[in-house]
Amino acid sequence: MASRKWSEMTGGQKSGVIAGGLVQLVLAGLAWSDLAHRPAKKVNGPKGVWAAVISINYAGPIAYFIAGRKD
Repeated sequence: MASRKWSEMTGGQKSGVIAGGLVQLVLAGLAWSDLAHRPAKKVNGPKGVWAAVISINYAGPIAYFIAGRKD
């Protein structure tokens, strides 16, 4: 797929890019906030590693919420 410049995108495409970016930022923010407030004994593995994993696009925060927390 060829990359496009912002000015070449339609309004709907621009909205999609913005919405996707906002979803990613919100997921990461929620995951980092949860990690910061959760005691280390309630996290599966080192908190520093999870902090780095969360920064990986959508997959990181989702992985943290699925596998990183102990309930």
